[in-house]
Amino acid sequence: MIPVIALVGRPNVGKSTLFNQLTRSRDALVADLPGLTRDRQYGIGRAGGFPYMAVDTGGLSGEAETMDAAMARQTRQAIAEADLVLLMVDARAGLTALDESIARRLRSDGVQALVVANKTDGLDIDSATAEFHALGLGPILPIAAAHGRGITVLMQRVREELELRRAEPGGEGPVPDEGEAEALDRWPGIRVAVIGRPNAGKSTLINRLLGEERVLATPIAGTTRDSIFIPFSRDGQDYTLIDTAGVRRRARVHDTVEKFSVIKTLKAIEAAHVVIMVLDAQAGIADQDAHLLGIALEAGRALVLAVNKWDGLEPDSREMVRRDLERRLGFLRFARLRLISALHGTNVGHLLEDVREAYASAFAQLSTPQLSRLLESAVAEHQPPLVGHRRIKLRYAHQGGQNPPVIVIHGNQTEALPASYKRFLENFFRKHLGLVGTPLRLEFKTGRNPFAGRRNVLTERQRRKRKRMLRHVKGR
Repeated sequence: MIPVIALVGRPNVGKSTLFNQLTRSRDALVADLPGLTRDRQYGIGRAGGFPYMAVDTGGLSGEAETMDAAMARQTRQAIAEADLVLLMVDARAGLTALDESIARRLRSDGVQALVVANKTDGLDIDSATAEFHALGLGPILPIAAAHGRGITVLMQRVREELELRRAEPGGEGPVPDEGEAEALDRWPGIRVAVIGRPNAGKSTLINRLLGEERVLATPIAGTTRDSIFIPFSRDGQDYTLIDTAGVRRRARVHDTVEKFSVIKTLKAIEAAHVVIMVLDAQAGIADQDAHLLGIALEAGRALVLAVNKWDGLEPDSREMVRRDLERRLGFLRFARLRLISALHGTNVGHLLEDVREAYASAFAQLSTPQLSRLLESAVAEHQPPLVGHRRIKLRYAHQGGQNPPVIVIHGNQTEALPASYKRFLENFFRKHLGLVGTPLRLEFKTGRNPFAGRRNVLTERQRRKRKRMLRHVKGR
């Protein structure tokens, strides 16, 4: 296993900025706002031939309120998983009581840690870092994460510390070389994005699927702000779950951080193979749900619908929700629908079965002979309409892509095919190919007419032939 490095510290010291530098990504949201990061964010990085996994954590504020307590649990879990902890402090703000409290906790737990003094650009480093020696965690490593200064020296020291630890009796062996890191898939298996409106139960569902409190789940709408990628395995199948921020109507989004969260959610949909749409049964089916589903369909992603909080509904309310689902989401009859309770686990176990089924359909390999035979059967069952006293002809079909499956149909006058006949073909192919949970796209191509533009030439040739025949008859 590659070493795990956890970034901890009080709020707004630059942990997410350093995380993005270490992973050479923009996976973590960064803004001048304390408490922006809440969940653990994992990323793979490499310094020369030294691979590692970095873990961004929420700021430790020392408060006992619901959100802060949950964030602290997430941070403690990251510390427990880490081979080395980087305690980040703010060189401009100086040493604070909260910095001392965090360092004291790390020392008492016997955690191997290094102190990283951030925001040292423009400062006298010796003067700015002197007071942090009181933390009792060894030398202070100065950096400017926003500008990438000091990162190389920092990671060289991190590597030395890890190699010293692994060389001790009972150590875990040498740090893996670059070749092992190259073989590591960043997001393995089936990528599954969990989307929905705020407070629909997305994070609770992910924690239920994982069997642990991996992401923050509170009754407060908007708890999740970032897109969190979480690899795990179940029954021999690898997955990467993507927890996303809830998306509200654009008119209600005013906060800049929330706007970035929405962008990250849309990017998560693009990155996913399958999307689980979490609907809040108690709040009803809203226009925003249909809008989100439309975005997922435009991206061509396979879909699974999870109607959450079903166990808390009265029979009359359940019937009303069923009617709403049929009326508003009738265009998604190809997707599996599960009535679940993420809090209690009802029917949650079936969701991964639906995900595997949708993934298999999205990446199905369809042969040209098979598709052409199905097209012939569809035309025999229901012929295309006449256009200008001529029948539209559909000759053969082949596969044009995956995720979603694309079927390319060749014929003549295909541009004149009505939408109703295209829907018939889509349903026919979906039924006979057994495609479940994935959109299906049909593309129509009209072949070039080899005689196009040659009508006048042929007419002139025929005219000359008639003249020769007439002269021959008159000569007789």
